[in-house]
Amino acid sequence: MRSEYLWSILFFFPVLVVQTTFIPLISIGGIVPDLVLILLIFYTLRNYQLYGTVLGFVYGFLFDIITGSLLGSAMLSKTLAGFTAGYFATETKRDKYLRSYNFAFIVLLCAVIDLMVYSFFGPAEISRNILLLFFQQAMLPGLYTAVISLIVLIFIPGRRLF
Repeated sequence: MRSEYLWSILFFFPVLVVQTTFIPLISIGGIVPDLVLILLIFYTLRNYQLYGTVLGFVYGFLFDIITGSLLGSAMLSKTLAGFTAGYFATETKRDKYLRSYNFAFIVLLCAVIDLMVYSFFGPAEISRNILLLFFQQAMLPGLYTAVISLIVLIFIPGRRLF
């Protein structure tokens, strides 16, 4: 087993602690970014689609078990997000995506997919408009997650602006 595989699982636990304890303090109107998703997309772009899909399953399973949410909801949504991010992890483009602002756009796309699937299993009010529900449950948290993912670019050495 490569050590990077082990590190990706070990980094999950401190990120989950920050996600569940400190991130709700910076929520804007109940909207919080998803740090676990940013970590998942980062490792998916470094290690390709199959790894991202399996890692999304593992992250979702651990998230469901530890937080006590509905078992399978985060598993499915994180698996689909890892699978989607894997489409951008080609041999020629992965360094470009990891070190440029394109990373935030990939995070936005995967966050919207992740949050749409996750909110499908959550408590949704039937009386709401479907577009309003999409905007509040998927688009706004996805944008917030993409903005927070730009901070990750600061810590990646050798990054380029475009």
